[in-house]
Amino acid sequence: MNQFDLIIIGSGPGGYVAAIRASQLGMKVAIIERESLGGICLNWGCIPTKALLKSAQVFEYLNHAADYGIKVAGAEADFGAMIGRSRSVAEGMSKGVQFLMKKNKITVINGNAKLLRGKAVEVVTPEGKSDIYSAKNIIIATGGRAKELPNLKIDGTKIIDYRKAMSLPTQPKSMVIVGAGAIGVEFAYFYNSIGTKVTIVEFMDQGLVPREDEDISKELTKIYSKKGIRTLAGTAVESVDTEGAVLKVKTKAKKDGKEEIIECDVVLSAAGVTPNTENIGLEALGIKTDRGFIIVDDKFQTNVPGIFAIGDVLPTQALAHVASAEGITCVEGIAGMHISKIDYNNIPGCTYCSPEIASVGYTEAAAKAAGYEVKVGKFPFSASGKAKAAGAPEGFVKVIFDAKYGEWLGCHMIGMNVTEMIAEAVAARKLETTGHEILKAIHPHPTMSEAVMEATAHAYGEVIHL
Repeated sequence: MNQFDLIIIGSGPGGYVAAIRASQLGMKVAIIERESLGGICLNWGCIPTKALLKSAQVFEYLNHAADYGIKVAGAEADFGAMIGRSRSVAEGMSKGVQFLMKKNKITVINGNAKLLRGKAVEVVTPEGKSDIYSAKNIIIATGGRAKELPNLKIDGTKIIDYRKAMSLPTQPKSMVIVGAGAIGVEFAYFYNSIGTKVTIVEFMDQGLVPREDEDISKELTKIYSKKGIRTLAGTAVESVDTEGAVLKVKTKAKKDGKEEIIECDVVLSAAGVTPNTENIGLEALGIKTDRGFIIVDDKFQTNVPGIFAIGDVLPTQALAHVASAEGITCVEGIAGMHISKIDYNNIPGCTYCSPEIASVGYTEAAAKAAGYEVKVGKFPFSASGKAKAAGAPEGFVKVIFDAKYGEWLGCHMIGMNVTEMIAEAVAARKLETTGHEILKAIHPHPTMSEAVMEATAHAYGEVIHL
């Protein structure tokens, strides 16, 4: 009963998707999870954060209802109810994964897993009982957690991570967010929209969303400034004094060494993700790692035959859809199917602040650094009829093409619902579509998506509506 074709450690969007695909391919599968099915994404990441952000967006709509010719009075943000709705959505999604496990006849084992020699896994249940399971192949999909900075120790009360930020008992009056990546700017939008005074501190000089195209960063900084969110770019957090009721965050600008003390109720550490690769038996098996990340080949196999790894334990993009793609590719390789190598330069990135951000491929700076001569086009949503009618004229679509062959090198968007639009660029790049073909592909009017066509026209000197 304890022998399987495949054991997967971790049930996040990498693990549970891999389990289902393996079951579809006829494997006897077990999945081991120490907390809740669905992992961080469904329970504490992708899904519940989007529920919170939707609550914030609805609150903003109500506060600006007059802009749409609607009179609304007395709207108040119920912080506890917002948190409760978010948790309810997450619990519902987790139950959905439970259903999928039963539907696909996948054995779910609850407990902490540790790899043993001989393709075996020891699982210690919450009650302390230990069992040994074995399989022909094992996939490590244990995910990641909030990175803890040396001078910013997370205590869960005054200095918190994203999990605690989704379940605080009361709304803080002021907050300092350390890190301006997706997690940082999303929580900044949520808390600012319901009345918390927010300051973002980012070590990188570019400031907000430092991995995005520079034009995107500048636009979001401008929009956030209008919302009352303060951004300190190129700034380090030196220390946090947690002794008093009010926290004192000491910052230092890298450029001129200027120091500042910022007072707040709580500090959110959003400085990235670190892999969960400790205490799972990697050392005993001699599985190679680099800075905590597991090293794998193109089929996601480690240096130990039959042991694989996917998702946030790898040094690839820490995104749910990346983990899912890696899981499916890994399982199909195990099954002996022909697999295509994942193109990590064609992975869409989405940030669900308001306005949203979505991008894929090269930034303009990266394309030039790679030696391309580029054609760049940009179309602002202020010139889009649909965006204006929707009351969302902020942002733009920016496209980057290779001037010589027309290859679509990159696409960067900031605006309402752009996370729903980026798939066009991903699919087109996968199909090696040229700028000319995008320009001649008729886009529907009025839509936000026609901004992609207009931006392409701008790149080729044929734009109509600018």
